Amino acid sequence: QVQLLESGGGLVQAGGSLRLSCAASGRTFSSYAMAWFRQAPGKEREFVAAISWSGTNTNVADSVKGRFTISRDNGQNTVYLQMNSLKPEDTAVYYCASRYASGIRYSHREYDSWGQGTQVTVAS
Repeated sequence: QVQLLESGGGLVQAGGSLRLSCAASGRTFSSYAMAWFRQAPGKEREFVAAISWSGTNTNVADSVKGRFTISRDNGQNTVYLQMNSLKPEDTAVYYCASRYASGIRYSHREYDSWGQGTQVTVAS
């Protein structure tokens, strides 16, 4: 398993942008598919975006399509979530997750390592 550490969250006005980063420990980062999930107070954890171990395949949730982009740098052991045109409903704790496999999955149950989360708050 890898250890994951998110950063980049904060308070932003609606329409603004943030870039989240997730740094992974270990030398086999390129063997892991990665994903971002988020959880708002009183709600279940929901899928946001995922990327395959090579970065060839990506997918984002319909609710963020056209606004969020996931990418990774295997040389830097880091996965990113670029968030543009942020809305108040994007407010949540954002979690980075990994699974020791190549392909994308959409359920949080498919991922076996998690970061501690980073808070994103979008003010209206």
